Amino acid sequence: MLTVAASALLRNNKKSTAAACFSLAMPFLLSSPTPPPPPPHSSSLPRSPSPRPRLPLPPPRRAALVTAAQDPRWRRAMASLAVSASASASGEEVTHLAQREAAEIDEQLMGPLGFSVDQLMELAGLSVAAAVAEVYKLGEHTRVLVICGPGNNGGDGLVAARHLHHFGYKPSVCYPKRTPKPLYSGLCTQLESLTIPFVPVEDLPANLSEEFDIIIDAMLVSLSAIDNSAKRPAIVSVDIPSGWHVEEGDINGGGFKPDMLVSLTAPKLCAKKFTGPHHFLGGRFVPPPIVSKYKLHLPPYPGTSMCVRIGKAPSVDISSLRENYISPELLENQVMPDPFDQFVRWFDEAVTAGLREPNAMALTTADKEGKPSSRMVLLKGVDKQGFVWYTNYGSQKAHDLSENPNAALLFYWNEMNRQVRVEGSVQKVPEEESEKYFHSRPRGSQLGAIVSKQSTIIPGREVLQQAYKELEQKYSDGSVIPKPDYWGGYRLTPKLFEFWQGQQSRLHDRLQYSLREVDRSTVWHIERLSP
Repeated sequence: MLTVAASALLRNNKKSTAAACFSLAMPFLLSSPTPPPPPPHSSSLPRSPSPRPRLPLPPPRRAALVTAAQDPRWRRAMASLAVSASASASGEEVTHLAQREAAEIDEQLMGPLGFSVDQLMELAGLSVAAAVAEVYKLGEHTRVLVICGPGNNGGDGLVAARHLHHFGYKPSVCYPKRTPKPLYSGLCTQLESLTIPFVPVEDLPANLSEEFDIIIDAMLVSLSAIDNSAKRPAIVSVDIPSGWHVEEGDINGGGFKPDMLVSLTAPKLCAKKFTGPHHFLGGRFVPPPIVSKYKLHLPPYPGTSMCVRIGKAPSVDISSLRENYISPELLENQVMPDPFDQFVRWFDEAVTAGLREPNAMALTTADKEGKPSSRMVLLKGVDKQGFVWYTNYGSQKAHDLSENPNAALLFYWNEMNRQVRVEGSVQKVPEEESEKYFHSRPRGSQLGAIVSKQSTIIPGREVLQQAYKELEQKYSDGSVIPKPDYWGGYRLTPKLFEFWQGQQSRLHDRLQYSLREVDRSTVWHIERLSP
């Protein structure tokens, strides 16, 4: 059970002072005999009452295959966070802002730099929702309670609740003291139109973990937090944990101890005192004049994401990493009788879903001694004759295939919980086919194919760069670039296919196509394999 003593702060756009206090008589709040003074606070996102609602994310085109939260475009952006470099990787410590600096940046964003309050609040709320979705996966942490204070931080929470709803979560909002301004009223109307429940203080359960998996702290209040339960909801604080001083942190020891902190614009000095496992930076809007003036060192945002992990990556128990897949069933009477047709159907669905490089495939070869080797390559053609890719004929995979012309391909479409295995024999494609494809490539790729003696040892990258520049100059007149003899294509002729669809509790669907002789004809035979 989570028990706290709270006195809420009303924020002012120009001054971070306590304008008023109110008592939250929540079942999980415990009055403190001598509550600590309200901490000074300066939001990194100034506000004004100009409502500008944001349209929800568009639904996925394959609604029958994925839920809104599994929209591949959104999942791809979230997935890119997992591989983004932490701030320490850049060699520079992320800048932390003092209260005065944060206030000055607010004034400039809202003044000469032309941002409006609703724009900044929208970006902040989306950043919070994106960070939550990155760490707390659907199915395990679906029920979210967003506790909103009466000011700007609470507005960020309202926006986050809307985005989390569109991501597939089930948010509820506790908003005891609503701000009577058009911007906030509009946000509440948006949530009500989505049937997101507003939970009165008196209706909150005494034990929040019974009904909620995550608490989003968008209050900016002074708190005394006591964790008396074996399992409490994960706490996510927006910009500054409630009860913390903007620079000194939890100076009275009564503030929240969040599991995640989502800093906005740049971390505040108090973030240095944050010891939880997940620290994210959100608000991808800082313009160069601000970066230059305040000498900000901020990590790059990966891909199209609105947030980036900063600080030390959390320790992970690899044995506990798992997902419970939720997918349509893959049944024998639903698949195509020809595995090539079934592959094309799945491939087209992966393309339609907007997956990044759906033609990426793992190619496994083996030498004459049976020693295997795998790498990722790109599929460049598929028909009833087989699967085609191109490479350097002097590479390791080419050497393996010269000794053992058998190989395996693996396509893995994570966002769709699907994979396809293909096994068969491999031959080089005709020279004219390689020639045609070579000249269909961008000129830069053609030059790269000539420069790269794949799998050979080179003294350094500068050798490649110099050779490339020389070739670039040689063919700068636009003349035809000749295909090198050591470059061309391979075609794998399948003898076996396996289509895999992830399912709950590891009871995956696996359908195997293999060639059989029936009445003196070779036909594809479908069998179900145990997961």
